[in-house]
Amino acid sequence: MSGSINYISCGLLWIGLLVKLPGLIRNGSEPSLRAINAVLAFASLCFLLGAPSSVEVINRVSGVPNLAAPLTYASITAYSATLLILIACWRGGPSARRTTRSWLYGYAAVLLGIATLYILGDATEERRSDFDTYYATAPWISEMVVLYLVAHLTAVTVSAVWSLRWAFEAEVRRLPWLRASLLTIGAGTVISAGYSVSKLVAVIARWAGRDWAVLGTSIPPLCAGLGALLTVVGVLLPVAGHHLSAWRDFFRLAPLDAVLDPVLKERALRVERPRSPLLWGTWRWSTIHNGLLALETHFDERLYDEAFGAEFDRTGDWGSATSTAWAVTIAAAVRRSTRPVLRPAGAPTRLSHPRDAESLVRIADAVRKSERTVREPDTVAAQSV
Repeated sequence: MSGSINYISCGLLWIGLLVKLPGLIRNGSEPSLRAINAVLAFASLCFLLGAPSSVEVINRVSGVPNLAAPLTYASITAYSATLLILIACWRGGPSARRTTRSWLYGYAAVLLGIATLYILGDATEERRSDFDTYYATAPWISEMVVLYLVAHLTAVTVSAVWSLRWAFEAEVRRLPWLRASLLTIGAGTVISAGYSVSKLVAVIARWAGRDWAVLGTSIPPLCAGLGALLTVVGVLLPVAGHHLSAWRDFFRLAPLDAVLDPVLKERALRVERPRSPLLWGTWRWSTIHNGLLALETHFDERLYDEAFGAEFDRTGDWGSATSTAWAVTIAAAVRRSTRPVLRPAGAPTRLSHPRDAESLVRIADAVRKSERTVREPDTVAAQSV
C-alpha cells in the first residue's frame, strides 16, 4: 500500500512540475520559479526513491544493501531546503537573499552529515520499509536517521509558521489567490510534519526498548502523500488563479469591448484572437487598452463630471460613480470619434483612462447594467444613469 501511495504522490508532483516547467524555461533567472520547480522535483524524487520496490532496485543495482536509504534522506533534505527557500523568495525583502544563503549552507551541512554518518555506520542487512526503526540503535546510523528527520521537521515547521502567519497579514488578505495558496501550503506542511514526528516517536520508542515499527511505517506515507498533494495544490494555486481570473475578465470585459468595437474596427486595432484560451483574457484587456488610447483626445471631462455627480448623488458610492462616469464618457467618445464632428474649442482634456484590469471590469459592469449607456451616451448624465 505504501508503495502505491509513493508512486501516486510522485505522479501528482510530476504533473505539477510539467505545469510549471514552461514558465521556468521562459524565465529561468527568476529565483521563485527555480525554487518552485526544485520543490516539486525533489519532492517527487523523495517518493520515487522511498517506494519499497524502488528501494529494492536501487540496492540490487548498486550492490549496496541499503544505499536507497541515504539517497532518500538526501532527497528529503534537499526538498526541505528548497521549500524554505521558496517561502523566503515569496516573502522577498532585503533579508531574503541572506536567509536563502543561510538555509542553503545549513542544509548542505545536513547532506554532508548524512553521507558521513552512513559511511561510518554499518547497515549491511537490507530493510526496505522499516530502515529507520530497525537501525534506530545502530551506532552512527541512528544519528543519521535523527539528523534527517529533525532537518525535515524543522523545514516543514518553519514553512508552516511562515505560510500561515503571512496568510493572515493585511496586505495578503487583498490577494485571495496568494492567501489561498499560503493557507494550503501551510496545511500541507503541517500534515507533512506527521511524517517526521511519527518516525521520531517510533525511533525514540525503540531507544526505550519498545517496538513501535508500525508507527514508523504506516502513518508516515499517509502524512507525506496528503501533505505533498496539498503542497502541490498550494504551489499551483497562484497559476490557476491567474488563468481563472483572466477567463473571468475575458467574459466580464465583453460589454466594454462591444462599446469600443466601432473604433477598433475603424482604426484596425483589433488583433486576431490567440489560439490558446489561456491568453484570451490578456488579449481582450490589451485590445480594450488600445481602443481607449485611441479615444483619449475625445474624452469629455465635463460629461465625466456630470455623470459622476449624478451617479454619486443617487448611490453615494464613489466606486460605482467612477465606473458609471467612465462608461458614459467612453461611449460618448466612441460616437464622437466615428462622426465628422470637430471637438469644441477649449482646454484639452485632462482625463486619463484606467489601465488596470479591475477598473476596466468595473466599467464593463457599469456598461452591462445600463444599455442606455451604449445607445444614448450623450443624454445619460442628464437623466441620472
